[in-house]
Amino acid sequence: MALFSRKPTGPVKVTRIGMHWDTEDPFIFASHHEDDYPAGNRQQAPPLQEIGGRDLGRDYEKRLGYRMYHGKVVPGFPMHAHWGYETITLAEVGYVDHFDNMGIEGRFGFGDVQWVCASSRYSHCEMYPLADQENRNPNDITQIMLNLPNEMKNGENSVRTVWASDVKKASGDGWTAKVICGSFGGVSATSPGSLSWSHGDNGVRIIRFSMDPGSELVIDPSLDSTARNLYFVSGKDAVIMGVPVEAGNRVKILENTDVTVMNGDEPSVLWLLEGRPIGQKMASFGPVYLPTLKDVRAGLDEIRLNEYHEWPWGVIDRAQPVGTGRFIRYPEGTESRPPE
Repeated sequence: MALFSRKPTGPVKVTRIGMHWDTEDPFIFASHHEDDYPAGNRQQAPPLQEIGGRDLGRDYEKRLGYRMYHGKVVPGFPMHAHWGYETITLAEVGYVDHFDNMGIEGRFGFGDVQWVCASSRYSHCEMYPLADQENRNPNDITQIMLNLPNEMKNGENSVRTVWASDVKKASGDGWTAKVICGSFGGVSATSPGSLSWSHGDNGVRIIRFSMDPGSELVIDPSLDSTARNLYFVSGKDAVIMGVPVEAGNRVKILENTDVTVMNGDEPSVLWLLEGRPIGQKMASFGPVYLPTLKDVRAGLDEIRLNEYHEWPWGVIDRAQPVGTGRFIRYPEGTESRPPE
């Protein structure tokens, strides 16, 4: 009976997460890669004796502190397709080397954010070069895929890098926030591309919170009809909306509600992903998200027919030369580098 019903005030649900995170519409997928790579050799790769015996090409088992993922020489992800969504990558620690079928290349890392809008068929490689040849090469890379509504699919593709110094930040007593998308703490950010569900009144927020031991954080309410999830990525424990939660959990939270986080006695990192659902019927298989299954099948056929012979870089797992700094270069010659 409504007379006796009570609106819940705590988390709706708490579930374990690993390297891959379950998400809700408008998000498709998220992953967190944290590895401790050794000093690099002349190929910016691990020594041969450390990668022997691995399932190279699909190495997701952490051995000696790291994974190779799909890389066979340099760790990372050789050429692969995306179609129908945005991919947002924060390289908090470590480098990512980027090459794509549009002729764009670059290297970003150490706090930089890359936005890739793959509205149409798109292929790129993302390699994790072991750029330091004298010391270990730890990395901490988070990647989030934000869907596009059907009317934005099969439009213009774009690649943009937001340098670490330009990423919006807010801070309080014992906490800092990197506002990748949305508004928080008096700062705002959005997708730098022309096509994005984050444009307009869709309430998309992508925020990385870092908390000191014993600190308190209050996240303001979302818009109506918003899916909200807090990912407790690292640390020990915290009290979230009055409920004790250990690190390594996803916390589904209510819209229109303040979210209070009381951190435990270790530094913690949490991610907030929220936004109004797109709510459209779509079909998907692998890297393709399009309006119908017929579209997806045709798209997969098109990828198989074209991605290799259209690839302009020769090898599909290319890395930048040793000693390369952070940059992005477009095929017409335009180049951007972070301020020194």
